[in-house]
Amino acid sequence: MKILADPGHALTEGLADIRREMQLPVDFPVEVLAAAEQAARRTPSEHADRTDLPFVTLDPASSTDLDQAFAIERAGSDILLHYAIADVGWFVSEGDPIDREAWKRGTSQYLPDGKVNLHPPVLSEQAASLLPDGPRPAVVFSVRIDQAGIARLDGVERAIVRSRAKLGYEAMRDDELPPLFPELAQRVWAAENRRGAARLDVPEQEVERRPDGRYELRFRPRRVAEDRNATLSLATNLAIAQLLLEYRTGLFRVMAGPDVRAEQRLRNTARAYGLRWPREATLAQFQRMLDPNVPLQAAFGQAVHRAGTGAAYAPYEPDLLPWHAAVAAPYAHATAPLRRLADRYVVTAALALANGRTVPPSVTEAFAALPKVMARADAIGGRIDRAVVDLAETALLQGREGETFAALVTDIDERGARIQLRDLPIVTRLAVDGLLPGAVLRAKLIETDLRARTARFVAENGKGVPG
Repeated sequence: MKILADPGHALTEGLADIRREMQLPVDFPVEVLAAAEQAARRTPSEHADRTDLPFVTLDPASSTDLDQAFAIERAGSDILLHYAIADVGWFVSEGDPIDREAWKRGTSQYLPDGKVNLHPPVLSEQAASLLPDGPRPAVVFSVRIDQAGIARLDGVERAIVRSRAKLGYEAMRDDELPPLFPELAQRVWAAENRRGAARLDVPEQEVERRPDGRYELRFRPRRVAEDRNATLSLATNLAIAQLLLEYRTGLFRVMAGPDVRAEQRLRNTARAYGLRWPREATLAQFQRMLDPNVPLQAAFGQAVHRAGTGAAYAPYEPDLLPWHAAVAAPYAHATAPLRRLADRYVVTAALALANGRTVPPSVTEAFAALPKVMARADAIGGRIDRAVVDLAETALLQGREGETFAALVTDIDERGARIQLRDLPIVTRLAVDGLLPGAVLRAKLIETDLRARTARFVAENGKGVPG
């Protein structure tokens, strides 16, 4: 439930509590807002004119912080993706008030009732955002995708671009997108499959309050255009990572896959959901068999996210290949500089290297310092996600005290048995002796506390029955 919408504002009070607990800033300091207003008026002077390219953006309809715009053309047997990324580095100078505040925040933070921006809205939602209301400065990555789906950088430049349309997932038509959009995605997916990468993007989950006062969790079906759109960033970030490795520098997104114990727990979770995971199939292969629009399969995808060691940032180190297990390749984050501090520095490095220049010393120094800053921001985001999940799960269970639920034990640790409810995407714990992973049982809901975001279960008859 990392992705959670709350369109009916069912969780308003609880979300306000989370903001206070996490000490999330309400606004920006006055000096930062003033610096942002001044930066927003800065006139581009180092940018080529690429307003002739038919760029469009594709995001949720309500989004205004648009990091990416794209245009696609054929180049012989290859497909050429022109990926325009918001040129945050043009507006933000090293050490200025905007930069200092961004280093404090690290990332934008997202809650169901709104976000806490990395940069002031006059930049992130206006001057630097690739909106279709006028020309914008951008860094354009030209990425060549061959027939095998391998992505390579063809060029990087600062350019003025003009988006032709702000397309929203909810109402867009296929004929509004570049004709090569589906073929590009298919090539990238084929390359993923050959690498053994995992892929299961989950749909958005929404909590609504019913007329009887209970809460209901529903999944918004994931759209094909969302999955295709994700391949554009994936291809670009893979190509940038290869460029950085070639020049023995950079900042990479790294992640180890679930260990043996975690994978066994996931097999138990799959069993709890009634999912058939062939013994000979790897986790990545099994994930590709699943449909994210089936609620229990989507919930399994979230369980995979929880089971991993977590992604982190790592600067280049000689003789050490930076590896991202889910992508099954070296990977860099560069395509969301409005929302992630680290991306601005990766974009600056790629822009320099692709044009025969050395990486600025300040960027190299930043690569060493950013992992700690980004880890702190990611940790805050993780705590927010966990708190929101707890709130939503408790809301979903409220009013069902006294009911029993079919469950399965997925793991045992020092805190007791972790159980997965079989008919709801809820994970909880039981302090019961004698349970083993894979045991089936019925868990009785004793009480819920929406303010504390807790739900307490006990095992019916005291223990589970081996299944």
